[in-house]
Amino acid sequence: MSEVTINTGNTAFMILCTALVCLMTPGLAFFYGGLARKNNILTIMAQSFLAVGISTLMWIFGGFGLAFGRDIGGIIGNPTDYFFFHHLTSLPNTLRGITIPFSLFFFYQLMFLIITVPLMTGAFAGRLNLKGYVTLVILWNLFIYFPVCHWIWGGGFLAQLGFRDFAGGAVIHTTAGFGSLACILTLGQRSILPSERNQHSSLMAAAIGTGLLWFGWFGFNAGGTFRADYQAATAFGNTFIALAVAMITWLSITKLQTKKIEFVDILTGSIAGLATITPCAGYVSFSSAFCIGLIGSLICYLAVNYRKKKQWDDALDVWGVHGIGGFTGTILVGVFATRLSLFTTTSGVQLFFVQLLGVMFVAFYAFVLTTIMLKIMKKYTRITPSSTDQKNGLDFSFFN
Repeated sequence: MSEVTINTGNTAFMILCTALVCLMTPGLAFFYGGLARKNNILTIMAQSFLAVGISTLMWIFGGFGLAFGRDIGGIIGNPTDYFFFHHLTSLPNTLRGITIPFSLFFFYQLMFLIITVPLMTGAFAGRLNLKGYVTLVILWNLFIYFPVCHWIWGGGFLAQLGFRDFAGGAVIHTTAGFGSLACILTLGQRSILPSERNQHSSLMAAAIGTGLLWFGWFGFNAGGTFRADYQAATAFGNTFIALAVAMITWLSITKLQTKKIEFVDILTGSIAGLATITPCAGYVSFSSAFCIGLIGSLICYLAVNYRKKKQWDDALDVWGVHGIGGFTGTILVGVFATRLSLFTTTSGVQLFFVQLLGVMFVAFYAFVLTTIMLKIMKKYTRITPSSTDQKNGLDFSFFN
């Protein structure tokens, strides 16, 4: 432990950021619930809330140690280091948020864990029963989130290579996005008519959820500094710049290609910008954030169109928006990040290839491990609802 005194301003700032990230999970529930079919609203919202309890218990009983404990071969942390609050004090830690209570770092990082699997629920909407979902949350956290978090944020092998992810473009969005793709391909299409797949229960609820996500995302990105300083202000501003630019870019492309704009395009375009700027937020200038929002929106739009051509049943375009957005933004760190913001002398070319190869490995790992998990689960137990339940909507059967 460090003898550095706690900075009350930084602590207050991080308490606020932690609360903002916490708000994103119910915000996501509203967003996905509003975009889901009418008889799947409660199911998809319940999945977000269930993850709060399951992931919190896993974080307390070894998860935090696996992610941020003493490094074991660059692969994983020591699960016993902080098991059931062991060594979790209100003193600052020399490695984790040096001017804030270590316990606050624990809770801030917990909020990132909590929202990651719920991001995936929009992709496999209507295709997992309660047993399947709970099992997926447990296995996915254990074998994907904890290791990847350690590799990048906990001092693992990617961090040692100089890989950078400011606020979760790789740790959260890439893993969830490519895990979603594995769910889509492994679970197959929903047993409903193609015309029913794009039905939305309440665009008003989806808009409220989007607004909550916008609001929470300021804590998501600005909190990556762990202190209230110029870098936090930069991340805050970059978050909104990318959001706005990506939204208008998405709408412009849609109008040119289809001659019409739907309300969902406004929501989707803004989220694409947020997912793309997340890994870059504190590393780039405002002008670079403008370019990142534009590039991210264009690439995510192309990914969504590609998904449609391949007829993958990604109910709410999680792979195309979150997966490809986080993947793209992580690579763009190697294009737009400044050495001053990175606090490193790593050359641009070297950083670019570290980012490219690192995020490709993370995406591949999340995709393959999620596929293996689902196939094993399907082999030994029933994790998918019946065709009748899928047609009727899971709200009538999810908790039975």
